[in-house]
Amino acid sequence: MMSKRTTDVVAYLSWIGLLVAFVAGDRGASRFHLNQSLVIWLSGTVAGLVGRVLGWLPLVGWAVDLAVGLALVLCVVCWFIGIINAISGVERPVPLLGHVRLI
Repeated sequence: MMSKRTTDVVAYLSWIGLLVAFVAGDRGASRFHLNQSLVIWLSGTVAGLVGRVLGWLPLVGWAVDLAVGLALVLCVVCWFIGIINAISGVERPVPLLGHVRLI
């Protein structure tokens, strides 16, 4: 079993890291960072899918692409803040997405 800090950091590395942290990590102690990571990865995935599906529309495709690009930048910033918080051992919500609870 991984320690709390290791579980926290691994959860942010990728979807696979999130799954490994959830299965092999300290779920109870790392619930906060597991949730933060899940929300960030889901947000980025949904934004990417929306961009792929709606980005081709004439006249509004550019606006969809712009909105998706901004959402993905937000996800990257949140990911960076989250992994820094996990490394530091701090449980501070990331901007905008941090108050969503899925786990």
